Amino acid sequence: MPSRLLPFGRSHSSQRRDTKFNPSHLEDPTDLETGDNRRHSAAMDFLHLGSKEKRQSSSGQTTPKNKGSPRIPPAKPAKIEIQMESPPCVFYGGPNSSGALFSGQLKLIVTDTEARLTSINMDLKANASVKKPVGKDCPDCINRITTLKTWNFITEPTTYDHGTHRFPFSYLLPGHLPATTHCSLANIDYGLEVKAVTALADVIDHQHPLRVQRALQPSPEKQSVRIFPPTNLTVNVIHAPIIHPIGSFLVQFRMNGVVERQQTTSTRWRIKKLDWRIDEHSKNVSPACPKHWNKVGGEGKGQQHEEMRNIGSDVIKKGWKTDFDTVGGGQIELEFPASIRPGANPVCDVESPTGLAVWHLLIVEIIVAEEHVKHSNKHAVPTGAARVLRCQFKVIVTERGGLGISWDQEMPPMYEDVPESPPGYLTDYAGDLPMPPDEDLEAMGGQG
Repeated sequence: MPSRLLPFGRSHSSQRRDTKFNPSHLEDPTDLETGDNRRHSAAMDFLHLGSKEKRQSSSGQTTPKNKGSPRIPPAKPAKIEIQMESPPCVFYGGPNSSGALFSGQLKLIVTDTEARLTSINMDLKANASVKKPVGKDCPDCINRITTLKTWNFITEPTTYDHGTHRFPFSYLLPGHLPATTHCSLANIDYGLEVKAVTALADVIDHQHPLRVQRALQPSPEKQSVRIFPPTNLTVNVIHAPIIHPIGSFLVQFRMNGVVERQQTTSTRWRIKKLDWRIDEHSKNVSPACPKHWNKVGGEGKGQQHEEMRNIGSDVIKKGWKTDFDTVGGGQIELEFPASIRPGANPVCDVESPTGLAVWHLLIVEIIVAEEHVKHSNKHAVPTGAARVLRCQFKVIVTERGGLGISWDQEMPPMYEDVPESPPGYLTDYAGDLPMPPDEDLEAMGGQG
């Protein structure tokens, strides 16, 4: 009986044998249909396996399954934008500042023919986030969000036509709030969050960051005195108490008591080097959420973190004036500029009730060497003794106020502050007006 199936399979031979099939050799017609189906299935398997082997051999790896195209979310009928109309939010002065007034417009841009909305709400939120939380990757330990103000622009379903629809808003930020701060331990951010809900329960949201700054007005120079017992050295430093991230300030330095005289000899101090630097200190308390109270010992407690970094420094080896003959023990005077290093990205001073505090110190270190002098030949001999005199002064880093003024000084006067108006005209007076005496009248146009 002749073979009914061709030898299809995984053959690596490049030659193929052509075989003619004669249906008359089959005894049963049903065997013909079965043979055709089997040959077709085997041929398809061969072609599929052959192409798969070629792909594997050419790439060296199995071809991944073809994933479907990403789903594109349906387009929303409208979008939201926020346009600010007021100047930047700046607190002028300390925590007792009158605050900052900001205003703007919420723009609802309907892109479809119309859009039916059930609510449009906007929140002003303050977010105090920490970078070293008690619970790692715990959102409740990282973020503390406070809602300062809420606007409800519509309270019932409303239909809006195609185009732009505007909703004005304004708010007075209290002056005791901390300014926007980004440091290595924590962040303080402000922002507007808008949420609109359509009749089909689609949510249209938008976020707009709001930067809040604080500017302190310049104050008189501060004079500080430091003494260094057991020597007679006294350092007098005059500097600006308020400095800015950009720009330099002048430091006046004077040292007294550098000479101690005896009958035949004198002992004096000479400056060898002066170093100054500005250090930025930051401290923050990371609170724990209820799930991680056991890590800090109970409710209301947290972990305190502190860091310090240098944001400006310099070394001075010359430029001072030395006078050993001045009455009172001689003196050394020096004047040098100091500034924050460009690119240091300093953080302005802040003290927040959330536990974040940032402050700055100006540190001056003077290296002095002792000399022994005989009055007979005035020759100075180093004794080998030296001292490092270190003094620090607190400085406040703040933004420049520029020509801006507080919002309450820009407002027009209130009604009760307006003085009395000048007298009006007599329009309903009945009768003759009193005339002044003739002698009080001046001649006009000739003789009287």
